[in-house]
Amino acid sequence: MTQIEDLFADLPDHPETVAFEPTRQAGLARLESFASRTGTQYASYRNYDLGPAQRSTVSVLSPWIRHRLITEEEVLKLTLARNSPSAAMKFIQEVFWRGYFKGWMQQHPSVWTSYQRGLEAAQNGLERNVHSKVDYQSAIDGRTGIACFDHWCHELKDTGYLHNHARMWFASIWIFTLRLPWELGANFFLTHLIDGDSASNTLSWRWIGGLHTKGKTYLARPSNIAKYTQGAFNPVGQLAQSAPALIDDQEHPFVPLNFVQPSIQGDVLLLVTEEDCRPNFVSKTQKNTLGLVLPSEPDIAEKLHAFKQGAVVDAVTHSSLQGSVVATHDWAAAMITAAEQAGTTQILTAFAPVGPIATKLESLKSDLAMAGMTLYQQLRPYDALTWPHATKGFFKLKKMIPTLLKDLGFTDVKTH
Repeated sequence: MTQIEDLFADLPDHPETVAFEPTRQAGLARLESFASRTGTQYASYRNYDLGPAQRSTVSVLSPWIRHRLITEEEVLKLTLARNSPSAAMKFIQEVFWRGYFKGWMQQHPSVWTSYQRGLEAAQNGLERNVHSKVDYQSAIDGRTGIACFDHWCHELKDTGYLHNHARMWFASIWIFTLRLPWELGANFFLTHLIDGDSASNTLSWRWIGGLHTKGKTYLARPSNIAKYTQGAFNPVGQLAQSAPALIDDQEHPFVPLNFVQPSIQGDVLLLVTEEDCRPNFVSKTQKNTLGLVLPSEPDIAEKLHAFKQGAVVDAVTHSSLQGSVVATHDWAAAMITAAEQAGTTQILTAFAPVGPIATKLESLKSDLAMAGMTLYQQLRPYDALTWPHATKGFFKLKKMIPTLLKDLGFTDVKTH
């Protein structure tokens, strides 16, 4: 047996592809199949990207968690039923990373608006500079001549997913080798990744470029790529050899969390959006359920749009009450109509963190108020526990993980 074969001896010896079906049932099935690998096996192999035909090294649960078809608590519960906290700590930390990003962005919301302004400026810049536009088009078409980068570009567009290590390499090459604006790369990810969300995507790209942890950048190295792709790629002589940190000329002030959970009397219309497709934790006095999605857009990949819409449909279909899913830009009109049909003036939805859906919901409050209706948002207990610890780097939250697990009720867990 060769050294490489010996390294992967305890992984499945057959192809392991993952079909991203936007249903809770599919997410639970993947969780069940991977839970036993969340311990030392995950810690040993998680950095290896063996390609879309062999996803045995990582859980690939992020699309279902992102849209909360399955929840972080469900993932942690099954993980701790199969492994001790110490054995599964690397995987547990990865689960909490998403909460860290969301909590940090919620407390620094200007980062999101700054990114949007930067994206608009970068897109306008492409129209003014033909050479930059050609370079950008070559990058998103996978025609740079850097084999690994071009492969990941096509893989992203074909599957809607990339291994986390590949995302880091891709972003580093985009910023430091191709010298393209990071905002354009972040937008490319956000319009194709079926697990992409405003916080984790924006802050990860900022971290690569040295903006999140100021001055600390990530440089993709040929030797690292060769090692963790098992020699599939080795871009010697093609990549930048230094990664000077980008500079952010804007300060992003800390905004304290101030969540007031709604105290609602009487019946409500339950609203389901792509942000939370498992809203079983909200008020139990629903009269009806409404799912809202945005129509398909030319700049949003079809796989991403289909997953978002499918997730909302799945949530509404399995609701205990009758409901419908509407694809429209006019969410206010759809909500008013549904609430009137349900005979209520109160609409309740899961809290939408900083991002497009939060912006959308905020923009329609005045229209709802004019119709005599009120929109309430309810924060998940998991987020309420996790987000307050996301004030600095991840290390601060990481130290709190044992306490957070206890606070979440995981006291009777596997200890050996």
